[in-house]
Amino acid sequence: VQLVESGGGLVQPGGSLRLPCAAFGSIFSDSSLGWYRLSPGKQREFVAFIASRGRTNYADSVKGRFTISREDAKNTVYLQMNSPKLEDTAVYYCYVNLRGILYWGQGTQVTVAS
Repeated sequence: VQLVESGGGLVQPGGSLRLPCAAFGSIFSDSSLGWYRLSPGKQREFVAFIASRGRTNYADSVKGRFTISREDAKNTVYLQMNSPKLEDTAVYYCYVNLRGILYWGQGTQVTVAS
């Protein structure tokens, strides 16, 4: 199983950015998917989660601004980032929970700056 994130880059505060994460390999539609992030000097932080049937969960810090979604036909999970803040600057990692085993992408850098 291989996960590849893309879509990272520089975004202005209040702008928007969408991060796709494509999965290659034996991915099943009953897998849960999610995103974490890592900022310099901070611990890895949970961002968002989506279950196989679409139930979602978000960190309080992004609730109302970020949206996670999935497109099983394309084995892709998305993180829509609206109204990003400076503190959202981080490397964002997607993961898939495939029958209890977590697989991670290589990460994509998101920098929020004016």
